[in-house]
Amino acid sequence: MIQLGSNVGRAALTWRNIDWRVIAAFLPGVIVGAALGAWLLVNLPAHIWQLTIALFVLYLCWGPALPKGAFGAPGVFLASVLTSFVSLFVGATGPLVAAFIKQIHTDRFRTVATFATAMTLQHAPKALVFGAAGFMFFEWLPFIIAMIACGFAGTWLGLHVLRSLSNSKFTLIFNIVLTALAIRLLWQASLSAGWW
Repeated sequence: MIQLGSNVGRAALTWRNIDWRVIAAFLPGVIVGAALGAWLLVNLPAHIWQLTIALFVLYLCWGPALPKGAFGAPGVFLASVLTSFVSLFVGATGPLVAAFIKQIHTDRFRTVATFATAMTLQHAPKALVFGAAGFMFFEWLPFIIAMIACGFAGTWLGLHVLRSLSNSKFTLIFNIVLTALAIRLLWQASLSAGWW
């Protein structure tokens, strides 16, 4: 719920920069992926998901660019289905979606706005699924509201910093942050698998 609220706030503050073409392809994939996840409720080992996401994020940040066809409507739909499905079982798909969206756009505002909207769409069905499964959101409401308010304030400050960056500097910083998150996932995967 907190991620949903934070992304709604970020999308609202950057709505003029949202790439609606990408979102139009992303939305049906969210519905399909969330429906599949809710229906299957698979329980694969966490380290498999963590390793897969981390390695793909690293590839999207530092590897060769994906083919242009991957960013058309079918490619965005497929990415949305996969990440929406995985997001029901692993809470770490944000870096994967971010790394994918960042390959579509070179403009920092377009990247941030489109990513926030995509994550809003992805978190909404997750909230419905967990609510239907019996999670008591009401008991946590004051905490959720406080965290969303802090997230909104952070977004507002972050957008002011974003205006001072060039697109190339933003891309470098974004890649470094995504790489750090991927390394953290690799570490978590090694702990989940019992390698340490």
